[in-house]
Amino acid sequence: MKSENVSKKKTMLEWAKAIVIAVVLALLIRNFIFAPYVVDGDSMYPTLHDRERVFVNMTVKYIGEFDRGDIVVLNGDDVHYVKRIIGLPGDTVEMKNDQLYINGKKVSEPYLAANKKRAKQDGYDHLTDDFGPVKVPDDKYFVMGDNRRNSMDSRNGLGLFTKKQIAGKSKFVFFPFNEMRKTN
Repeated sequence: MKSENVSKKKTMLEWAKAIVIAVVLALLIRNFIFAPYVVDGDSMYPTLHDRERVFVNMTVKYIGEFDRGDIVVLNGDDVHYVKRIIGLPGDTVEMKNDQLYINGKKVSEPYLAANKKRAKQDGYDHLTDDFGPVKVPDDKYFVMGDNRRNSMDSRNGLGLFTKKQIAGKSKFVFFPFNEMRKTN
């Protein structure tokens, strides 16, 4: 009888350890490696849709760099924003005649093709109004949404973001399940 009680206690202790390890691992993964975020709004349409859920790689903040064109989640005041990095620290960003220029060189934005077509159908001459040149400070990033006519971003209210304010890179849409896909 005693050995049976000792065996039950040992089994319960092993289960408790396994549960604690699982919870600690889940918290570490959730807070430092991958985290789920909900896309709120249409500013990244058609690349991302309102209410889609994306997994964000958070390790890049610690052991990597952000690149121009990366889709990132930004930490704002009590809200998260999903945007695309357009200008890196030290870049000069300018938009003329619906053409993006970084440091004086034309930059292709193939992810805007559908929105440019829709803007023309809706009677707009341009998807993105002219702005700049804007010199991005050495510790900031310039971001914009893909749905330029319906995006609050570095051009018009959100301002520039520091690396600390970037939660991480969006890697893929995981919900709805029938829309699973890579985002970058």
